[in-house]
Amino acid sequence: MALEVPDAWGLDSKVAVVTGGGAAGDGIGNGRAAAILLARAGARVVVVDRDLARAKRTVEMIEASGGTALALEADVTRAADCAMIVATAVDRLGRLDFLDNNVGIGSRGSVLDESEESWRRLMQVNVDSMFLTAKHAIPAMRRVGGGAIVNVSSISALRPRGLTAYSVSKGAVIALTRAMAVDHGAEGIRVNCVAPGPVYTPMVYGRGMSDAARERRRRASALGIEGTGWDIGHAVRFLLSDFARYITGHVLVVDGGTTLTAPQRDAGGAGG
Repeated sequence: MALEVPDAWGLDSKVAVVTGGGAAGDGIGNGRAAAILLARAGARVVVVDRDLARAKRTVEMIEASGGTALALEADVTRAADCAMIVATAVDRLGRLDFLDNNVGIGSRGSVLDESEESWRRLMQVNVDSMFLTAKHAIPAMRRVGGGAIVNVSSISALRPRGLTAYSVSKGAVIALTRAMAVDHGAEGIRVNCVAPGPVYTPMVYGRGMSDAARERRRRASALGIEGTGWDIGHAVRFLLSDFARYITGHVLVVDGGTTLTAPQRDAGGAGG
């Protein structure tokens, strides 16, 4: 009997939605990296961002390499916008196979530091958005015989370090991932999670991170190297591809070994 071993990504002509797929300027954030890498593997990509100009820049980068993509402006905390994203993907590209839930915001401090308003906003952006996009995407995936979803969490969910509300929201993302994997596995829909460690992205350096803080983050890695958006994008593409056909409900930690080292309160930050 011939071994049925995938020898390709299995993404050709498939359609992927990447939320938070824009980035400042030509910077490479987690979502932009995933969108570009998915397109390079043959997927047609719907790049979603609240800032349409940023989404369009990602599309330009994809098209410059011969890929196919379209940009959408949307707020994924709104059910109507999530329904629009899926409807647009199906109407313009014919189907929906993959979803990369990449939107998230950060927060620092304990429960004593957090206001009720900021707590609720964090949960809305980091958790509700993934519930809403999946709720509308899964029926479209069913119609094409299955698909795959990746939700972006954080190592903060696995190793709390002074980012309490953020850690709680990213822990909820892991729980949501595992529950959806069970709920929809029989429908041919795989659901996995990527937990990034500290990565140097436009969201991080846009806040003016000092060289010293950046060096502390690098040293927090067991490998002694710095992560980038490309590292997260590669993990997302793998989990959406046929190479991961037997993987669901999994949390893939992409952190250079940071979770293996002694806790360092300044090693992480939002997005890691």
